[in-house]
Amino acid sequence: MSLRVIISGGGTGGHIYPGIAIAEALKQFRAEVSILFVGAKGKMEMEKVPKAGYQIRGLPIRGFQRGKILVNLALPFRIVQSLWLAWRLLRGFRPHVVVGTGGYASWAMLRVATWTGIPTLIQEQNGYAGLSNKSLAKSVTRVCVAYPQMERFFPAEKIVLTGNPVRSDLHNLDSIRMKAYSFFEFAPAKKTLVVLGGSGGARRINDVLAEQLPALLNRDLQIIWQTGSSYFEAYREQFAHLEGKGLYIKPFIYEMNFVYACADLVVARAGALSISELALAAKPAILVPSPNVTDDHQMKNALALSTCSAAILIPDAELSSRLGLVLAELLPDSDKQLAFSQAIAAFAKPNAAADIAAEILKLAKK
Repeated sequence: MSLRVIISGGGTGGHIYPGIAIAEALKQFRAEVSILFVGAKGKMEMEKVPKAGYQIRGLPIRGFQRGKILVNLALPFRIVQSLWLAWRLLRGFRPHVVVGTGGYASWAMLRVATWTGIPTLIQEQNGYAGLSNKSLAKSVTRVCVAYPQMERFFPAEKIVLTGNPVRSDLHNLDSIRMKAYSFFEFAPAKKTLVVLGGSGGARRINDVLAEQLPALLNRDLQIIWQTGSSYFEAYREQFAHLEGKGLYIKPFIYEMNFVYACADLVVARAGALSISELALAAKPAILVPSPNVTDDHQMKNALALSTCSAAILIPDAELSSRLGLVLAELLPDSDKQLAFSQAIAAFAKPNAAADIAAEILKLAKK
């Protein structure tokens, strides 16, 4: 019998890529598996998921938007329409299990699935559960979490500690390192700094890097810079003369296995998925927690690593004054880089996607 699974989630890369990693793991377990993704129309999952090779359907659901009264007046209609479309998708695809990775579309799909008696599984990436997942806590069948002590959000008997699923191509990075240098047209003998602002970009990180970029390149560094789509054109115009001279700048980079393969140091936000990827890739990192997240959970993520000397934490407000100093100290010191690499690797959970896939198969049998 062919297994049928719906995976729903989106809005951010932190919701999209765990779903793709779960899909990849399911295909390893079962050759005959049909997977349908469901996201929110107009959001990044509608582009990212097809690029990963999967079909996706979109719901018109949106969240509350501050200051946009007319847009918010339409929210009840969008919610009702999304629930109706979710029911039609369930009726047409007839999934054995529905998986949610967070976001408004995920809430709609799982809500209807619980009403119709289909087994459901939530994958919660953070140590502080998102609003959509918290609202489904009592209704879903299983909850796979990345952090301990999640009983404050979900019933204890439903929780399975699996870690966060990350893309399978982040394993065995040493084997593709030279190919990665070739892809970026970089020199293997030079140090490579990677700057990431998450899938949507980070204004503060971008602004500070722009201030310090010429000085950094003068240190004979190579820099991979993912700006985010909103910021790309302005920064590319400003630094176009440096492309091919030690700078690789893109709005979004799909070849993240190449990025991590040649990275000597990574500057990134402290989202749960970013930390899981850094741990699996065993890369020294400077974490700059976003101050604009629920319950300041990125700061808690970063503190968990920095207190174990597994990463360097720089608060958002201190980035301009401290980044250059930290880079000057760390980049020439291979011993310190190795120590950070070994320490962050202890946080890796390489079997997370397979463990979640196994839970999905258990639910399907039921």
